[in-house]
Amino acid sequence: MHERQVTCAAHGHMLTNVAVWSPDSRWIVYDTRSGPDGAVFDGTRIERVEIDSGRIERLYESQHGACCGVVTASPVDDRVVFIVGPEHPTADWQYGPAHRQGAIVRTSKPGTIERLDARDLVPPFTPGSLRGGSHVHVFNPDGRLVSFTYEDAILDGPPGPADAHREQNLRGIGVSVCGRVVQVPTSHPRNHDGTAFTVLATRLTDEPAPGSDEISKAFEESWIGVNGYLRPDGVRQRHALAFQGHVAAADGSAISEVFLVDLPDDSAELARAGDGPLEGTLNRRPAPPCGAIQRRLTFTAGRKYPGIQGPRHWLRSSADGSRIAFLMRDQSGVVQLFTVSPVGGQPVQVTHDPWSVASSFSWSPDGRQLAYVADGSVFVVDCESGTSTRLTDRTSAVPPRPEACVFSPDGRRIAFLRSLPDRTGQSGAAGAAVHNQIFVVDMPPTML
Repeated sequence: MHERQVTCAAHGHMLTNVAVWSPDSRWIVYDTRSGPDGAVFDGTRIERVEIDSGRIERLYESQHGACCGVVTASPVDDRVVFIVGPEHPTADWQYGPAHRQGAIVRTSKPGTIERLDARDLVPPFTPGSLRGGSHVHVFNPDGRLVSFTYEDAILDGPPGPADAHREQNLRGIGVSVCGRVVQVPTSHPRNHDGTAFTVLATRLTDEPAPGSDEISKAFEESWIGVNGYLRPDGVRQRHALAFQGHVAAADGSAISEVFLVDLPDDSAELARAGDGPLEGTLNRRPAPPCGAIQRRLTFTAGRKYPGIQGPRHWLRSSADGSRIAFLMRDQSGVVQLFTVSPVGGQPVQVTHDPWSVASSFSWSPDGRQLAYVADGSVFVVDCESGTSTRLTDRTSAVPPRPEACVFSPDGRRIAFLRSLPDRTGQSGAAGAAVHNQIFVVDMPPTML
């Protein structure tokens, strides 16, 4: 197996769980958060590394006390999108789920960013803008839309005595339509314009009824298919997102199930209000647009180990849109990869390993294989036969990190992370600084 380290600088390198490769499979984008799991949002640079040469290019460096991170690449051009925290942070406006935004930089124009989502914090709110923070931005396959998770600043915090009918701030999923500029009033110092028209696509309920399809949280989403998926009536649904949704089981416990939201084929239709204002009110969350149809795909409450299980992961769709992959425990309690069809039906178990899947995962471009970390190695599984193949030597000393295991667009390489002592220090020496470094492993020729 041919594994190669491609970064070695004495600082953190953090990969997002998907879309880290340039469309030509030459470059990998990353941020510089210091911690191995990226939990502390302290990175100040977005960079990329050329795989064959090791050359580093700095794409953006945050300013005025802001940090940046969680970068993904467009599948069709030179844009990359990432989170930027507040510039000039104050005691009442620090980095947090409701205080962040999406930004885009082109690799051909490093250093110059455009704000993706607009923000308006003063009523009457502006349709197409948000009132809070967006997170983990991912382009759809044609690069015209961007998905993200969202939390609301207006509804953040416990309600007061006068807020008896105020909805809660619950994490949901939104969509930005690139190229539709939204301008907002300068009535708040944290207001800003955006280069995309942005809406929330998921419907949330403060207290879901036990046993119902109502959800209190929507998260860890994925675009379905390169061209969507085929509905049972034979019509192609071009735009849809799969996501995890928190439901209340019959006994009242919270579990995560696989959900899907269909979006209008014409992205202009995302600007049409449904049963509530797109922009929300002082007491209500922004409402989904007309034509956003939410469905539940899995019903696992009766299993021995109900609900989505395992390490934090984002759902992922095969290129043809026929299978949505997720993690769940088998009857022995081992975390395995499963898939479910976007039209529903029983989940299908893909891996049958004796060890648990220990990471997020990604599909090969042809939809034949899934890459993941388990038992101290990078693996791929053939999704038809269920045969798992170990691609890197097993190690418990410096195993692949769980955050990312990402196929390149040409299907020839998989990117992942290891935490290593800096080369300037003695390997394994007490006190030696340890940072994430980016590795790639080549797919065996027989598996291409």
